[in-house]
Amino acid sequence: MQTTMAIEDISGTLPELIDSMTPGDEVILTRNHQPVAKLISEGPKPALKHRPGPGLCKGMITWMAPDFDAPLDCMKEYEE
Repeated sequence: MQTTMAIEDISGTLPELIDSMTPGDEVILTRNHQPVAKLISEGPKPALKHRPGPGLCKGMITWMAPDFDAPLDCMKEYEE
C-alpha cells in the first residue's frame, strides 16, 4: 500500500506511523507538495536454519558388505 503524507502532518506521530505499517507498505513524505523521502517497511527477517544435530541418521544403514573395509585390489601397488 502506498500513501502520501506531508512532513508537517507526521512530525509528532512518526513512531505511531512506523508501528502501523505492515511489510511492504510505502509512505511518501512531501514538503510543499513535492516528494522528498520514501519510507518502506521491511518484513521480519527469516529465522536462520539450524543444522540438525548429530546422530539423526543412526540406524539408516541396515546392511554392509562383510569386506567393506578390506583393501582394494587396485591399490595393492601403492601399499608396498
